[in-house]
Amino acid sequence: MQNTARSRVRRGQGERSDPPVATSALKPSTADLDNLMRALEIDVVALTEILVPRGHRAEMGMIDVPGIHYNLAGSGRISINGGPSMELMPHLLIIVPPNTPFSIEVDGGDGAIRLINRDCWKRDDKGLLRVAVPNEKPEVVEICGFFNASFGQSVGLFRDLREPVVEQFDPSDMIDGKLREAMNELLSQEVGMGAMTASLLKQVIIALARRSLKSSRRWTDRFSILADRQITRAFADMVARPGAAHTVQSLASSASLSRSAFMARFSEIFGRSPMAILRDLRMRQAALDLATTTTPVDVVAHNAGYESRSSFVRAFRKAYSVDPSEYRRSAKNADGGKGL
Repeated sequence: MQNTARSRVRRGQGERSDPPVATSALKPSTADLDNLMRALEIDVVALTEILVPRGHRAEMGMIDVPGIHYNLAGSGRISINGGPSMELMPHLLIIVPPNTPFSIEVDGGDGAIRLINRDCWKRDDKGLLRVAVPNEKPEVVEICGFFNASFGQSVGLFRDLREPVVEQFDPSDMIDGKLREAMNELLSQEVGMGAMTASLLKQVIIALARRSLKSSRRWTDRFSILADRQITRAFADMVARPGAAHTVQSLASSASLSRSAFMARFSEIFGRSPMAILRDLRMRQAALDLATTTTPVDVVAHNAGYESRSSFVRAFRKAYSVDPSEYRRSAKNADGGKGL
């Protein structure tokens, strides 16, 4: 987690002084989270079902995307990145950072723990990857999903997560039903499969965000994007209105910061300047308009915050290596194949 508390900015050249604020002690507002969740894009990489019988352990290696793990049934233990074991109970949801191995094990009557070997990793007749031991009744039934959650090409919500996010849900939250439906969608391979699967997983992420507003654990502190409430406010405005006439000064005012303090804190969190991130968000908006509407390119450019078609085309070509019109043709041709 980034340390976002700052010391007082020196007065000079007309800039105001910003008192130190323990921003990590403040949660993002409901309105800011709502804007962020609305714009969040989910790309489901894989879904796996893990069934662990008594006296067995399943081990998963590193994958370069975040993982979401939900225990449908049974009790056991989970160890993340070789750390201490955590009790695994029904309806426990865990978000695991990218490149983080984990293992799930269940005690047996004889005290021995046998590793579920790779020969037991099978795809069923519908193509679903399932980790299970043949002819053994599972004690733990877990759904593991691997995904990207992002705002444009350069900002990932879970990309800088360093510690797992753990939250206990209830059957009434119906998280299990959403994940089961997502698995069925992946297996169906019907039109709209990609969009439906992403939508279902996004509902799970939103449920987690809602829970965070009531939780004392403040899991939002673990994300640099969300830990600094003032920067979150400005970023949420950029996400909600990428085509607006934003400037560094207007964004700093939105964050109630001086220009220099805003630039320093924003760049520390995102690793890039506010205007560079804004360009990515505008390109994402433009790409979405091109792929899903028949809006003329000139209007798409205007909606993305560009005054001229030529400057928009140059920026779009730099971001996607093709002209907007070619991108639109390719998106329409690929629509059926991608299940979008």
